[in-house]
Amino acid sequence: MLGGAALAVTGLLLQTAFHNPLAGPSILGISSGASLGVALVILFLGGSLSVGSLSWGGNAAIVVGALVGSLGIMGMLIALSNIVKNNLMLLITGIMAGYLTSSIVTLLSSVSTAQGVQNYVMWGMGTFGDVSTERLPWFSLFTVLGLLMSLLLAKPLNILLLGDNYAANLGVNVKTVRNLLLLATGVLTAIVTAYCGPVAFVGLAVPHISRMIFKTDNHWVLIPAAMLIGAILCLGCNVASTTPENTVIPINALTPVVGVPVILYVILRARR
Repeated sequence: MLGGAALAVTGLLLQTAFHNPLAGPSILGISSGASLGVALVILFLGGSLSVGSLSWGGNAAIVVGALVGSLGIMGMLIALSNIVKNNLMLLITGIMAGYLTSSIVTLLSSVSTAQGVQNYVMWGMGTFGDVSTERLPWFSLFTVLGLLMSLLLAKPLNILLLGDNYAANLGVNVKTVRNLLLLATGVLTAIVTAYCGPVAFVGLAVPHISRMIFKTDNHWVLIPAAMLIGAILCLGCNVASTTPENTVIPINALTPVVGVPVILYVILRARR
């Protein structure tokens, strides 16, 4: 439920900030950065990670690698946001970063072992089962902090709907809001991707579902609505992922069932 709420809110924030109805958590390359970090751990380092006297192995190494990769991309985007003033150019920069990390992952896969590639593919399918009882407190802490930060951005986001120039005339520091938004979405995406894998379509589809149900663009309503709907959607997918035969279906095999029809509806409605 926390993971679904986090992904839904990041999609809503990014769609508002970049004025793009098809923006999502993966659009800025933060998820790709996490994938690159995991690829380095699994495909290049053999599943373990050591920094000085610290050492991690197994799922802990994967979480650390994903966090380092995603936070690295987030830091790069925050630094670039102080140079690149245009939201569209920043969006394109994130997309290019995603392509670059995907290329590096492909190169690593080509020189890795078959077992390493299989482990990486399994991580990429997404699962909420890796958040154990021991990891849940830290996962919950950072996710709740990111969600609270998102709620604090509701008022400036409402003003940004009127346009950046209008928002600046009303006294909103657009650059500061953009950096805080990148920080909130980066932390939420990094945490969820690190622990659960790159869960797709939740951040892309849930904001549109929230708008269709509540018929408003007020972020004081949309942000809590997106949290609730994202939590319900991911909880339902998690329940449906376990079959009566006790085989587990990957989360990314279920989320497009909801996400794709919603996105097609948005595209067709925009065309009309």
